[in-house]
Amino acid sequence: MEYKKTVRGRFIDRPNRFIAHVEVSGEQLVCHVKNTGRCRELLIPGASVVLCAAENPARKTAWDLIAVEKAGRLINIDSQAPNAAAAAFLPILFPGAEIHPEYKIGTSRLDFFIKTGDECVYLEVKGVTLEENGVVLFPDAPTQRGTKHLHTLTRLAREGHRACVLFVVQMEGVVYFTPNRRMDPDFADTLAEAADAGVELLAMDCHVTENSMKINKPVEIRL
Repeated sequence: MEYKKTVRGRFIDRPNRFIAHVEVSGEQLVCHVKNTGRCRELLIPGASVVLCAAENPARKTAWDLIAVEKAGRLINIDSQAPNAAAAAFLPILFPGAEIHPEYKIGTSRLDFFIKTGDECVYLEVKGVTLEENGVVLFPDAPTQRGTKHLHTLTRLAREGHRACVLFVVQMEGVVYFTPNRRMDPDFADTLAEAADAGVELLAMDCHVTENSMKINKPVEIRL
């Protein structure tokens, strides 16, 4: 997935979860943060960030904050990017399949429903931005919604359906992925239960540039 117009800036502060102040060429801009997560380890004063011009020129905030540089590694934090990148990657993973986004099943809405031949695949995408010493973790905040999705996938797997979770790591050059038990032990336990029930787990890193993010190669998963 690609962004049309981007610029580099220097992060100043984040007065609330939706807004950030960023300095670009000596001018302070008010930007929309495309991630409502905490991102505390990334959005620190002075950090080099990437902004993307908003598609709607009439919007109050003309720029979106989409990426942050941390220790020389560019990390995409756009919460919409993982699904967009997955939409480009899934036809490679499932050649010739019918791929339907935003599939409602029961009281849940899963990211993708994939029909390949006589097989149906239910797939949920989770974007990963939290990195500690090369280890990437999800979630970076408690996620009841994420745990609910895992319960849905577990039920589907136990009913004999193919169910998957794709963790899109929004950076490259990492060591392994693990659930963030310290932040959300319920999610970690439910993920292990899902894997035991037959839910397929896949983590993929991404090649990230200032104006693009593309799913790249597998990352080891440690539960």
